Amino acid sequence: MNYIGSKFKLSSWIQDEVKQVVGNDLSDKVFCDIFAGTGIVGRTFKREVKQVIANDLEHYSYVLNKNYIENHQEIKDKEKYIEELNNLPLIDNGFIYQNYCMGSGSERQYFSDFNGKKIDTIRTKIKQWYEAKKIEDNLYYFLLASLVESADKIANTASVYGAFLKHIKKSASKELVLQPAQFIINNNSHQVFNMDSNELIKQISGDILYLDPPYNQRQYSANYHLLNTITKYKPFEPKGKTGLPQYNRSNYCKKTEVKNSFEELIKNANFKYIFLSYNNEGLMSKEDVENIMKKYGKYSLKTKEYQRFKADKTENRNHKANSTYEYLHILEK
Repeated sequence: MNYIGSKFKLSSWIQDEVKQVVGNDLSDKVFCDIFAGTGIVGRTFKREVKQVIANDLEHYSYVLNKNYIENHQEIKDKEKYIEELNNLPLIDNGFIYQNYCMGSGSERQYFSDFNGKKIDTIRTKIKQWYEAKKIEDNLYYFLLASLVESADKIANTASVYGAFLKHIKKSASKELVLQPAQFIINNNSHQVFNMDSNELIKQISGDILYLDPPYNQRQYSANYHLLNTITKYKPFEPKGKTGLPQYNRSNYCKKTEVKNSFEELIKNANFKYIFLSYNNEGLMSKEDVENIMKKYGKYSLKTKEYQRFKADKTENRNHKANSTYEYLHILEK
């Protein structure tokens, strides 16, 4: 997924810097990615550590990580289920088509009419199978993750779901084909949570804690609300032109709250090594982070320049620079 704050391009650098501090052999380490997003960093470490703990407050993120992190053994006949879902007769009374496609009269155009109906058809069948206990958790989350990523590829947006485009763009005019969301097979078990990070941190422990909180006032619940709608698939009354549901407002997106929440997280963390990804456009300054972290142990900082996220070529942004600086704040607690 083309995702705000994704560490896809930075994951190898983060991995190298972690090993510089912790050591090259991570096979006995528990690694926690507590603001996991799409799970890129957790996936990077999954092959190397004893266990990954992944968490995110967003439900679509929980679904993705239940597949990419928690699923670690082969799932029997998963391709058969993918094929069946791709060939179902379409329904036209589903929630996505009725509320987020132009043909229903919703005046919203997040998906073409065909793709909205297909999303509803696939999601309804997955729900029926799960409720009838025809499929277990591992297959359920594999299929849901496959749907989220396949739907995202044909969404009629500029990469985020804060608004839809007036006309169906080329990629959104293609028919949705459900593609399997592949995951890493290994012998270790992993854990995935859907909790407030500041509450979860009081309940877990490990060796390496990786933090990648929101940098600014963008709310992921608003930017990716339709993915949550697909994964939860519970009726509600969409509000306004964009059809937003009520959504979470993270303290990490509030200038007045972020420093207190961050220090509380660090204070309560039962992990020896803490790594924080943050950038030079964040609500907390580099000095803010340093002043908090060095209260709790040995502090150091690594910096890397990289190309910033752009939703599209014409996006109006407060930050016009093509690159940004990623800070990796390091604490040996």
